[in-house]
Amino acid sequence: MPHRFLLLSASMGAGHDAVAHELAHRLRARGHAAVVRDVLTLLPAGSGGALRSGYRAAVRHAPRLYGAVYAGFLATAHAPGPRPSSAPLAALAERPLLRAVADWRPDVVVPTFHLGAQLTGRLRARGALEVPTAVVVVDFAVHRGWLHPGNDLHLCVTEKAAEEVRETVGGPARTVGPVVPARFFRPRDVDGHWRALLDRHVAAAAQRTSPVSPERPAVLMSTGAWGVGTRLLETARQLTAHGCVPVLLCGNDERLRHRAARHPGLLPLGWVTDLPGLMAQVHVLLDNAAGQTAAQALAAELPVVSHRPLPGHAAAGVQAMARAGLSRYAVGKGEPARSAHELAFPGPARARQTAAARAAFRADAAAELVDLAERACPADPRAR
Repeated sequence: MPHRFLLLSASMGAGHDAVAHELAHRLRARGHAAVVRDVLTLLPAGSGGALRSGYRAAVRHAPRLYGAVYAGFLATAHAPGPRPSSAPLAALAERPLLRAVADWRPDVVVPTFHLGAQLTGRLRARGALEVPTAVVVVDFAVHRGWLHPGNDLHLCVTEKAAEEVRETVGGPARTVGPVVPARFFRPRDVDGHWRALLDRHVAAAAQRTSPVSPERPAVLMSTGAWGVGTRLLETARQLTAHGCVPVLLCGNDERLRHRAARHPGLLPLGWVTDLPGLMAQVHVLLDNAAGQTAAQALAAELPVVSHRPLPGHAAAGVQAMARAGLSRYAVGKGEPARSAHELAFPGPARARQTAAARAAFRADAAAELVDLAERACPADPRAR
């Protein structure tokens, strides 16, 4: 029997939306109906945009301040439930969500953002939301915002994260791994566009015609949708000085791309629509947030080196990824170039990381959502 799913995402960067839309795609491919709503649009007029703008300004211009807020209100996973940072916002969105549920009549509500998890958890705990909820935790490190005992199920990227959820909220949590589109598995540069671009870049920088070689690994630098990072151009210069070819993903930040274009040896790119093809032609991902780009790199079996993580949940996620063997946290003299050279090409270190990456994809989150709907809904639609 087809089921209906309401996915609650948030336009805070692009990662939460990417997961929500991939889940919706998988559910529709199975014959079910799925719709994605931005939880920020459920807040009073203007407040969702203000929240997004404030967060973006904090991580860009005052990252230490954001790190302090995270440490004070979100960092400790234990002692679940609404916190001062999210409970008032969740309360403001309750009536709009209940109206959306009444209109769409979903069988399951699926938050992919922690404010949505607090919102659905509060409503389920009071009995105001009658359909089950499944929280898809997209972060490698679980923080308080993801946790509310009212939710029926948590789907997590690692077993460690699932264990923390079970210990904290006492409810079921399953390990599914990252939610990544199929095109990232065994990615291909179909028309050779990225190979040609890299070769032209290296030839222009070196004033010769040799392509990217094992002596010059191409390092893809991730900055998220907003082009955020700490001392990005300094890191790029260090990579160039150590014989690497830095390729900077600037996201939607055109100012960053124009600044980066003035640095010899650095290849800056705007918003990339064929990221799998690009990942097929580079050697290592340099990551600072343990976000969706890092998860996509795991699917592509592209080694991940984490360096200068952003404060807050990004730093916690970077450390959690490294502890799980899914990335190398590069600190100290000669980094990140030393790790990039070691992991770029075949050898024991790369083999360990790629094996861990393959093992991370444990189950299909969409199948878990369908299973929850099947358990919650009677087989006879007349009984619903």
